[in-house]
Amino acid sequence: MRRRTFLLGALGAGGALVVGWSVLPPRSRMGSRETLANFVAGDGVALNGWVSIANDGGVIVAVPRSEMGQGVYTALPMLVAEEMDVPLAQVRVAQAPIDAIFGNVAMLTASLPFHPDNADGVASRTARWFVAKLARELGLQVTGGSSSVRDAWLPMREAGAAARAMLVAAAARQWGVAAGECRVEAGVVRHDGGKQARFGELVQALSEVPVPSSVRLKDAKQFKLVGTPAARLDTPGKVDGSARFGTDIRIPEMLYAVVRMCPVPGGQIARIESDEAMKQPGVVKVARFDGAAGCAPGIVVVAKTTWQAKLALDKVRTSWIDGANSALDSRKELERMRRALKEEKGFTFHARGDASAALKVAATVVDAEYSAPWLAHATLEPMNCTAQFTDDGRLKIWAPTQVPSVLRHVAARYAGIDASRVELEVTLLGGGFGRRLESDFVIPAIAAAREARPRPVKVLWSREEDMTHDFYRPAAVARLKAGLDAAGKPLAWVTKSVSDAITPQFTARAYPALAVDTPDKTTAEGLFDQSYEFAHRDCVHVTLKTPVPIGYWRSVGHSHNAFFTESFIDELAHAAKRDPFEFRRDLLQSHPRYRAVLDLAAEKAGWTGPLPAGFARGIALHESFGSIVAQVAEVSLRDGTPQVHRVVCAIDCGIVVNPRIVAQQVAGSVVFGLTAALHGEITFKQGRVEQHNFPDYEMVRMAESPRVETHIVASTEPPGGVGEPATPPLAPAVGNALFALTGKRLRSLPLRLA
Repeated sequence: MRRRTFLLGALGAGGALVVGWSVLPPRSRMGSRETLANFVAGDGVALNGWVSIANDGGVIVAVPRSEMGQGVYTALPMLVAEEMDVPLAQVRVAQAPIDAIFGNVAMLTASLPFHPDNADGVASRTARWFVAKLARELGLQVTGGSSSVRDAWLPMREAGAAARAMLVAAAARQWGVAAGECRVEAGVVRHDGGKQARFGELVQALSEVPVPSSVRLKDAKQFKLVGTPAARLDTPGKVDGSARFGTDIRIPEMLYAVVRMCPVPGGQIARIESDEAMKQPGVVKVARFDGAAGCAPGIVVVAKTTWQAKLALDKVRTSWIDGANSALDSRKELERMRRALKEEKGFTFHARGDASAALKVAATVVDAEYSAPWLAHATLEPMNCTAQFTDDGRLKIWAPTQVPSVLRHVAARYAGIDASRVELEVTLLGGGFGRRLESDFVIPAIAAAREARPRPVKVLWSREEDMTHDFYRPAAVARLKAGLDAAGKPLAWVTKSVSDAITPQFTARAYPALAVDTPDKTTAEGLFDQSYEFAHRDCVHVTLKTPVPIGYWRSVGHSHNAFFTESFIDELAHAAKRDPFEFRRDLLQSHPRYRAVLDLAAEKAGWTGPLPAGFARGIALHESFGSIVAQVAEVSLRDGTPQVHRVVCAIDCGIVVNPRIVAQQVAGSVVFGLTAALHGEITFKQGRVEQHNFPDYEMVRMAESPRVETHIVASTEPPGGVGEPATPPLAPAVGNALFALTGKRLRSLPLRLA
């Protein structure tokens, strides 16, 4: 279906509703004091939906995103503290409650499939406005898409500015002076006449000050805190052990449980024999549970300790009905994708000019096929969840989740109770990478808690269950074709790719009633939306459904599509007998931000400088999640195995909130991407995942990790994402370096020379 037909059809189906709804003002994201009524818990006063002042003068900031190492517990409070003119040391962080004002608007608007060069077009602006308005109504609290700072940039600054105005008004009222004579400096309200008050002294007066209807934000030139490498607020707790991850939950009378689930997607339980398991020490219950929210059906063993539960699980005899997917084989699925690449028409995400005609007159046509495998998330903290049914019928959940509002909905649906009866505490996450956007891990916990009520139960997945029941990064194949004129100048760019689509599957698991197959931007991002200046373009994607459960993986479609595009750009440079850096640079004449990033990476890496014998450099440039990243990788071979020694990264992520966090995220993204580039691969045989633990799902180790250098381009643009954009360019930069070193072009991941 063509995009225009799809959009007009949707408008026709509900046109009157859309038009009537569109004239209503957007829902405010400031929130009210009632939003944080229970959040403050009697200690101080709430000023709006995001900020409260404690009796001791501390500023409590509600952070609506999950902290999984990416630094939101520091970056987002910095936005509030900047506008309040308060030292970051005076700020305390609390996980926000579930409320519509905390919904992630930026992530949903970024899901629209518009080319960046058309971002200011009427269609693009209109669509963004509608989706932003819809996102405010839905209020989905989601941490993903490298959107936390982008989404918080205005509402959290506005909340801080409103809090500052209210503090000034409270002090002015208490002193009987004009508000214009007062100001906030370094966490203290001061009057021109010399009076001053700390925040805690104004709590009583603040309760009588109304929330301002409008506020004035600082100009970027006035920033004192934003842009500085402030120390992270979550570090002390992670050092002294007081930080609470999901696996750290301890509750009086708590029981522990482990799970075993059907190993074949779509399979069922045939038989369970648990008599021997029930005789084991400490065992309380062995129960089965049905599949839901993408969780496979399985069994849960509840005991007094996790170790007792694990030993008992080994005594349970289970047999499975493999079902229709018993013959699932990853090699056959990839062959099916390659056939679809040749035979299916697909959906056009972007077209410009007449690519077919341009290819016919090209002096040289370069044509190549690329592929990438399924990948697991392999978070350091395995999947876990704690649940408890209370005597009054409430369900309490402690979970490391990226989607609290979705998880509460899924839990309520599975438990058969109203969502208002579900209490959720979001813990710290020991890695997310998109895996904890799913809610499947709440299902066994609810099943166990139902059997043990009213005692709480913590369910911990083994690494093997985690690895074999993931929602994997989709495998993909792509064919790229380009034409060059006699002088080596590019004329046309044509791509066709095949993969399964994540978003329809994710929606079906979270909200079955809303499940519908529509074109999914994540399938083609990085192929259709890059900014190289080809006059003629044609970018098509074929969605091919597979039995493999798939989900969002760090940088999603960009993770493999950047490998395809940036490796192929290198092929074009070679065909044109041009330097890969200069070739890219010439294709960005009208894109100065991209050229600046590319230039900085090449300069800092010493692109034209000498290297030791047996070393080579590769370069790649890619935009994702609102940020532009260029990387240069220095590579050698050791006994025929690639060794990456140094990665120089330049990034333009707009206005930088905390450069230290940017550098941390870039380094983490590089190592994460290097694991995928050199090792990552999930395969299926006879319906089952062949990789079970780290010995057969290899990770980059410390001895393999390169030196990572991060250079930030100064920018006045609004913030872009940081958690993911440095992952996509890594694989092509390494692959291009290997080509320069060996003359062998590697077109499939992971990168293997033999």
